Amino acid sequence: MKVLKYFFWIIWKSWFYVVVTSLILLLLPLLLVLTARQRWYPALYWVARQLWATPILYAMGFYPKVRRAFAVTNNHHSYMLVANHCSMMDIMLMLYCSKNPFVFVGKKELAKLPLFGYFYKRAAILVDRKNPQSRREVYKHALQRIQSGLSICIFPEGGVPDDESIVLDNFKDGAFRIAIQCQIPIVPMVLYDTKKRFPFRFFAGSTGRMRVDILPPISTEGKTLDDKDALREEVRSLILQRLTAAVPSAPHTSR
Repeated sequence: MKVLKYFFWIIWKSWFYVVVTSLILLLLPLLLVLTARQRWYPALYWVARQLWATPILYAMGFYPKVRRAFAVTNNHHSYMLVANHCSMMDIMLMLYCSKNPFVFVGKKELAKLPLFGYFYKRAAILVDRKNPQSRREVYKHALQRIQSGLSICIFPEGGVPDDESIVLDNFKDGAFRIAIQCQIPIVPMVLYDTKKRFPFRFFAGSTGRMRVDILPPISTEGKTLDDKDALREEVRSLILQRLTAAVPSAPHTSR
């Protein structure tokens, strides 16, 4: 039985890279056109959501189940979307959940990935977390996107913890600082199953449902940067409560 599991993981995880790469190659002419102008980003987002992320989820045997206390569909407002982060599949799942176009803020290292990295660096806001100047420029780029009617998505843990026993790592300030400075609401999102279904460990994972809760937005109207820490911990507590309630035996571990 163990040999069969390892055989399944080898085929299944390899299939993931085949699907991701094949879809990018298939969509290549369209992607090259739509990444040429920033004003075409909403069309690029539609392609990424409908023709890339959604097919990948279903091709891998995942069945999203989204509970919406709030529908991120209003194209006239911008939001700061924040969620826990524990899998490569988080990117696809976030795209699946939001019809309203948003821009990822992510680490610049992903831009080095073959093929995917080329389009990632042209569509996302990249940050070098070791460079203070790069972190400052994120706000400028985020503000430009917000002023054009787009939302922003940040995984505030800043990365995926190596220790899988960590339910939710400590949050960094960036998402909350930007949300306050731009006076946009924060929408917490809880991804329950990506760690179990598609962890970074190669020999692990399974097909099945992917549950997501989209929680009501938290207003930043009238808040200042003095409120940043309290806002950060409020959002983290909301997400952590949902995660630990879903798996009662899970430790309340953080760094």
